[in-house]
Amino acid sequence: MSTKSQVIAALYQYLFKPLAFALDPELVHDLITTIGESLENLPRLVSFLFSYSRPDLKKTVLGTEFANPVGLAAGFDYDGHLAKVLPAVGFGFNTVGTVTARSYAGNPAPRLGRLPKSKSLLVNKGFKSEGADKVAHRLDQKQLSFGTLGISVGSSNLPEVNSIDKAISDYLYTFNVFKTRPYVKYFELNISCPNTAMPESFVASQNFKLLVQAVKKEKITQPIFIKMPNEISFADSDKLVEVALENGISGFIFSNLVKNRNNPGFDKTEIARFEKFKGNFSGRPTFVNSNSLIIHTRKKFGSRVAIIGCGGIFSPKDARKKLSAGADLVQLITGMIYQGPQLPAQICETL
Repeated sequence: MSTKSQVIAALYQYLFKPLAFALDPELVHDLITTIGESLENLPRLVSFLFSYSRPDLKKTVLGTEFANPVGLAAGFDYDGHLAKVLPAVGFGFNTVGTVTARSYAGNPAPRLGRLPKSKSLLVNKGFKSEGADKVAHRLDQKQLSFGTLGISVGSSNLPEVNSIDKAISDYLYTFNVFKTRPYVKYFELNISCPNTAMPESFVASQNFKLLVQAVKKEKITQPIFIKMPNEISFADSDKLVEVALENGISGFIFSNLVKNRNNPGFDKTEIARFEKFKGNFSGRPTFVNSNSLIIHTRKKFGSRVAIIGCGGIFSPKDARKKLSAGADLVQLITGMIYQGPQLPAQICETL
């Protein structure tokens, strides 16, 4: 690990993190978003402080080039405020969203919570989004010319979007807003957010089939990655993968949040404090299931699929474990929040 990374990690752990963790997590997130966006016109400075670059870290997956295999997952940069600065932070790719067709202020607070002993976050945003048109306008204004940017697409978490047909139309609206924008290099199709009010689920294979068939008709040229559930059997996961492949989609992200509060990754005393709070959980409790699904899917489907490993990456060792399991790329959020913004560079240094 370079001296620069060590210094930044120490400053984060002993100075910034204690102050930030004393404040409301959503307030801190908004503050970081504001500060980060203000730095987007200083890419050389940001890159000097945080990033690590080598030509041999580049990867091409599904025809798209990634500067390195470490990405920022959907769920941090909801509305694209950080889209221009994140490549300079050292991410090989970054996902905006999840973006929905219509705006939604988010589920009732609290929408975020910290579980430090469990290395996890309570997440209950429920597709908080300013809406596809507003996000697209913001990204257009940023004149993005550097980095590999993706859009995570979900259906609007609103009472009137209450059927499979309406949700599919909602998804398609957002795809159509972004599919012709040259800066959008890939899409994520989020079917597995556990914090929305939709009465039916696209994790059900019959509903998923209707969705991907509709997406196929839109003739989207960018690769699409399906954001898969974490708590799913191999058999049910295989059904979704097969349906996606039949409809020309070969990218998959393993995986999303965990719901089961008896997950052995939780500190029992810590998780008990969240008994009355709605929401689901990121970070370390997702790690084992995510890795198992990666291993299984790579073994079963081989080179027919491209896989992004997501969930529980807090160190270079964690990232290598996902890559060794069969992932082509990895994504993180929670690890950066707990370990610091130098984490992508630290992972890249070891690769």
